[in-house]
Amino acid sequence: MPVTNFSIPEKYEYLVGFDSYHQSEAHPCALPLAQNSPQKPPLGLYAEKLSGTAFTAPRHENKQTWLYRILPSCAHPPFEPVTAHNEAVETQHEKKHYIPNQLRWDPFDHDEHAEHDFVDGLKLVAGAGDPTLKQGIGIYVYACGRDMKEKEAYYSADGDLLLVPQEGGLDVRTEFGRMLVRPMEIAVLPRGVKYRVEIVGDGKKARGYALELYQGHFQLPELGPIGSNGLANARDFQAPKADFEEDYGATAQEGKNEWRIKVKFNNGLYETVQRHSPFDVVAWHGNYYPFKYDLGRFNTIGTISYDHPDPSIFTVLTAPSEKVGTAVADFVIFPPRWLVGEDTFRPPWYHRNTMSEFMGLIQGGYDAKKGGKGGFVPGGASLHNVMSGHGPDRDSYEGAREAELKPQKVGEGSCAFMFESCLMVGVTEWGLRRCRKVQGGYNKHSWEGVEVHWKGRNSQ
Repeated sequence: MPVTNFSIPEKYEYLVGFDSYHQSEAHPCALPLAQNSPQKPPLGLYAEKLSGTAFTAPRHENKQTWLYRILPSCAHPPFEPVTAHNEAVETQHEKKHYIPNQLRWDPFDHDEHAEHDFVDGLKLVAGAGDPTLKQGIGIYVYACGRDMKEKEAYYSADGDLLLVPQEGGLDVRTEFGRMLVRPMEIAVLPRGVKYRVEIVGDGKKARGYALELYQGHFQLPELGPIGSNGLANARDFQAPKADFEEDYGATAQEGKNEWRIKVKFNNGLYETVQRHSPFDVVAWHGNYYPFKYDLGRFNTIGTISYDHPDPSIFTVLTAPSEKVGTAVADFVIFPPRWLVGEDTFRPPWYHRNTMSEFMGLIQGGYDAKKGGKGGFVPGGASLHNVMSGHGPDRDSYEGAREAELKPQKVGEGSCAFMFESCLMVGVTEWGLRRCRKVQGGYNKHSWEGVEVHWKGRNSQ
């Protein structure tokens, strides 16, 4: 059945569809009829437009939503820089090391002492580009052991954040409503949308991966000859329903009602204190909103004759560059699937790629990385940068070379993923050294021992 059996039960109801035009109201008659900004919006609400693209973007690319809220977002004192120690911000400004070496990380640490909430627990591992120019990406891991404070919210002005939980569920309250995001689900939190994160599940700790997209927005990949259905289907994406709270008491300056709002702006952290909840949106309509997706619903397409297809066939979401067919970021998964190719080496082939490939493992094992000291295990990662050769390790290659070619289901109970980018990716000081998770001898243990099978002149 193409639906994940989650250990954490669902808590909320959702709207359905990718890039659909939705409307939702948490109180009857909160949405105005037939116009966006009446002189007096219903129920004494304020109308506020949230734009994810320029007003004049082509209709098929234009992203905007109208929010109807108790108080407007601008009702707050000036933002001030956050001066306290915060690794989530400090890793942004570390020198990036652009190196051709293949890298692999052991599982990143949990927040065992509950020192970090979701925002504090974000660490930049690698990235490229500049959010001030709206170009590029940032690749993160996160580990948190406590909820964000009750009256605290966060948003990024730098880009859209794609979340990939690996352990522990995230209860994400957004301006649009609530989402429960569990391992084997992903979520996208668009640029500018405020949210608060609580941890759900046993152990009260969460770990995972994230990609911040400075450039454009994620969309479904074109299907081409596949036709009108397949891969990630639009009907399987879920958006939150309107859900609001009435918290708009005395002014924050009087110290009686303080909501702390943090914003990531040009890789710096700023905050302000306001008197009202940011989660006061009673109704909304538009096509710019947070959403989530169950990876178990991905309709995997593959060969039924011979050879291994390009990994692009596993793309869930893509963020195109200006060059057709080339992505600033692709989100690709390798879920359980059947392999039936005849006279075919079935794992991914050895290759060098003009794209950078950052891989993580949500659960289980990965069929092309069975060996090697340390291994490729859940919670860890690897990076094969532009034109750095990679492929199956020795043990995986030899096993696949000699395997009986009968129909075989691989990856049962497993799911690996890849952030792929046309950009050359630099690794932060934290990602290369301070995290202390880089596996020494990754190359040696994976590929130095590959055997020579050549039957050339000397073997005749």
